[in-house]
Amino acid sequence: QVQLVESGGGLVRPGGSLRLSCAPSGTIFSTMGWFRQAPGKQRELVAGITSGGSTNYADSVKGRFTISRDNAKNTMYLQMNSLKPEDTAVYFCALDDVRGYISRASSLYDYWGQGTQVTVSS
Repeated sequence: QVQLVESGGGLVRPGGSLRLSCAPSGTIFSTMGWFRQAPGKQRELVAGITSGGSTNYADSVKGRFTISRDNAKNTMYLQMNSLKPEDTAVYFCALDDVRGYISRASSLYDYWGQGTQVTVSS
């Protein structure tokens, strides 16, 4: 059973930055992603990264967010810059232990973190 531990959420002003971290238990070489869910909305893929480092982003965050992974530290990151109020949501890291590509379907991810709140407000 894989456990994903997230950290780094919080309250930030519009235009500010945050970095989220996700550390899986054990050594993982799988596709991973960051999803977010705002109240009343469906969970959506924000960014994904394969074990080989290929990435994919939601159009709404391209140019502002960067996903990365440090295999030596067994940790995935989401650097979020130029944050907007519409980025406010609970952010979840997720791991797909089956596919080698990035899927936008949350149902295809096998393991999930507990979620971390990101609030962008002045």
